[in-house]
Amino acid sequence: MTELSAIAKTHGGIIETKIAAQRGISKAVLYKLCKENRIHRIVKGQYILPDDIQDELLAISNRSNKVIFSHETALYLHGISDRTPFEHTVTAPSDCIPSAAIKSECKVYYIKPELFELGKTMLKTPAGNEVPTYDLERTICDVIRSRNKLGTETFHAALKLYAADPQKDLNKLNFYAKQMRVANVLRQYLEVLL
Repeated sequence: MTELSAIAKTHGGIIETKIAAQRGISKAVLYKLCKENRIHRIVKGQYILPDDIQDELLAISNRSNKVIFSHETALYLHGISDRTPFEHTVTAPSDCIPSAAIKSECKVYYIKPELFELGKTMLKTPAGNEVPTYDLERTICDVIRSRNKLGTETFHAALKLYAADPQKDLNKLNFYAKQMRVANVLRQYLEVLL
């Protein structure tokens, strides 16, 4: 158990089967500890200690390196939305199919593979672990691209808060908007707000 505690401590509270195996702890041992309620299974290949609170965002992020938090979840992590998203949102490249576990827990948006990494950064979850998330300018472009799928309130609040943000980078926003082909729509909205 000491070894598992050490793994959990260095990996944001999550014990992954592959990391445990590298430390000489077999799947059979993990299964036995789970049966004894000494660890809890989150999803296939991920466990937490009984007293730990699961960092959902880190758990989702650990399941695939082909998803980046976006849209409502990114707005939340940037502090632009005060509401915890009802369902987490991720973006995946269109040539990649996320696992069933990710699809069951998240709303998944798809983007051309060449635009997948555009604006990728690392942000801290409320639990203090870093996860891949799009930067604020990319998130605003995503929100504009998906405006018909988002609630009107979320969409307008995100644009208003971005426009009022002293840290905003309009040059970066314009560059992303051109790459993602939303520059004209973005201009219409920003002319009203700025």
